Amino acid sequence: MEIPVYIMLGLTSVVGLAFIVERGLALRWRKVVPPKITASLATCETREAAARLCRVCKQKPSPLGRLLLLAADHLSWPKADNVDALQTAARHEIVRLERGLVVLEIIVGIAPLLGLVGTIAGMMTVFGDLGQTGLNDAAKLAQGIALILRATLIGLLIAIPSLITWSYYSKKVEVLAVEMEALCDDFIRRQYTEKK
Repeated sequence: MEIPVYIMLGLTSVVGLAFIVERGLALRWRKVVPPKITASLATCETREAAARLCRVCKQKPSPLGRLLLLAADHLSWPKADNVDALQTAARHEIVRLERGLVVLEIIVGIAPLLGLVGTIAGMMTVFGDLGQTGLNDAAKLAQGIALILRATLIGLLIAIPSLITWSYYSKKVEVLAVEMEALCDDFIRRQYTEKK
C-alpha cells in the first residue's frame, strides 16, 4: 500500500514542478507586457500612430498585443462597443494567463492528503507487525515510525512550494491584468479623444 502512495506523491511532485516552471516562463512580465509595445503605446496619439502600434503588436505576440490589436481593429465602432469587446477579450486573456494555476491549487490540497494516506498505511503495517512480533524489536518499530513520518514529510514538501508559487502566480496574474487594463484604457481614451 505504501509504494503506490509514494508513486502518486512522486507523480504529484513532477506535475507540480512542471506547472511551476511552465507558468513561471509564461507569466514573465516581458512576455505578457512587452516593453516595445508599451513604448510604442506611449507615443500613440493619432490613428497613424495606432497603425504603427499594430505593426509592433504583430511583431511581438502577447496578451497585451492581442488586446490592443482588437481595440485598434474596432476604432470605427462607437467607444462603448469597443470597450465591451475589449473587456470580453481581456477576460479570455486572463483565463489564458491563469491556465495551470488550478492544477497547483489541487496539488496544494492533495499532496498532504496523499502523505496522510501513506502515514495511515505505514501505521497499519507497523501495528500489524507489532501484533505478530510484539515489542521485542525496538529497531524495527523505530524504522516503521520513520517510514510513517516520511510520507507526511514528502506530502508537505510538495504542498508548501506549490502553495507559495500558486499564491505568487495568482497575484502576478492580477497585477498583469491591472496593468493591461490601464494600458488598454489609455489607448482607447487617446484614440477616441483624437477622433473628436
